Amino acid sequence: MTAGAEAFGALHHGRAPGDPLVLPGPWDAASARVFEEAGFPALATPSAGVAASLGYADGAVPPREMFDAVGRIARAVSLPVSADVEDGYGLPARKLVGRLLDAGVVGCNLEDSRGGGDAAAGALKDPHEQADYLAAVRDVAGGELFINARVDTYIREVADLDETLRRARLYVEAGADCVYVIKAPVDVIPALRAGIEGPLNFVYLPGGPSPKGLGELGATRVTFGPGLLFRAMEGLRGIATELG
Repeated sequence: MTAGAEAFGALHHGRAPGDPLVLPGPWDAASARVFEEAGFPALATPSAGVAASLGYADGAVPPREMFDAVGRIARAVSLPVSADVEDGYGLPARKLVGRLLDAGVVGCNLEDSRGGGDAAAGALKDPHEQADYLAAVRDVAGGELFINARVDTYIREVADLDETLRRARLYVEAGADCVYVIKAPVDVIPALRAGIEGPLNFVYLPGGPSPKGLGELGATRVTFGPGLLFRAMEGLRGIATELG
């Protein structure tokens, strides 16, 4: 395992309950530097946040622009950076891994649905096909990438705990380092923790448990999706109003 990927992976292990790995989501080089200066140990780009910064809807960024954007973020900081690359953009595993490594990132999110974004209109992939893809990415990447396998059941209107667990276990068996059940209801987090081996990623949502609270429920790491960008934009709107 490369030093960067190894260091990033190590951040996910040996964590006490209530002390999850908190990974802010930068959307450009400037925001990445702010989070580095604040003392965070690593960063995880959100595809929706990067999309918004580039002027696209979530799920509509051309792959080349996404890889270029995450590359700029990775070059701007000395921290390990993981990149959300949606469902892999239809790229074969070798091409996907090559583009990620060329961008300088040490990890990636890969989701198990098509259609982009968090809308219910997207379609879940066959879990065995997704597991095969994850296994191929793992085989090509070896220890050079930390793979965060996103499970989209709860955003694709398949709110079934058994199906969620089945998918998660297949992905872990395929070589995923972490599982991310996006927008899982808070009350199922303990069951997910009990039923899935290895690190678990949960997203912080306004009005829900704090990152520490998510950790107490079973989260190994906490990410924010585009939420930090949205908060920054609210602040900018306030400044714009004052200028008017």
